[in-house]
Amino acid sequence: MSGLEIPRLETEHLILRGWGEDLLDEFAAFYADAENAHFIGGPCDRYEAWRRMSVQVGHWALRGFGLWALAEKASGAFVGYCGPYRPESWPENEIGWGLVRRFQGQGYAAEAALKARQFAFHNLGWTTAVSYIRPDNLPSQRLAARIGAHLEGTIIFLGKDAGVWRHPQPIRTIN
Repeated sequence: MSGLEIPRLETEHLILRGWGEDLLDEFAAFYADAENAHFIGGPCDRYEAWRRMSVQVGHWALRGFGLWALAEKASGAFVGYCGPYRPESWPENEIGWGLVRRFQGQGYAAEAALKARQFAFHNLGWTTAVSYIRPDNLPSQRLAARIGAHLEGTIIFLGKDAGVWRHPQPIRTIN
């Protein structure tokens, strides 16, 4: 990747890695699945998936942080994405995620979101973060609650109602 350094992180089961064209087939399949794509812009064709993947690379280039591509350590398969996110006009810093349907329900999203949140607070200096979750996206609401976020209120976000799930601040120790 021409000079763009995206840090590689690991958890017990996942590798949080940078984006590359080697992911296009799996990323396009992810966005072709209407159920997967329902809450994240809707399904799209391969060309639009390439554009959406390019946005992820661009976010890293412009902001110095962004969503990582998630790979399962055991198989190397594309699991989804997760990370700190704040495109232009976003109201606040967000921890975002999306998982391929066959990898949902295995704890991968929580594992990735906790690692991403830790990175945002400790490496980026964030003091707060939210996740914007639509009222009918019950799996994401359950995940947010599982990792300690709480529903703070609702806003109109990207033209639709969204819950603002506030993440807990990191525990600071005094030496």
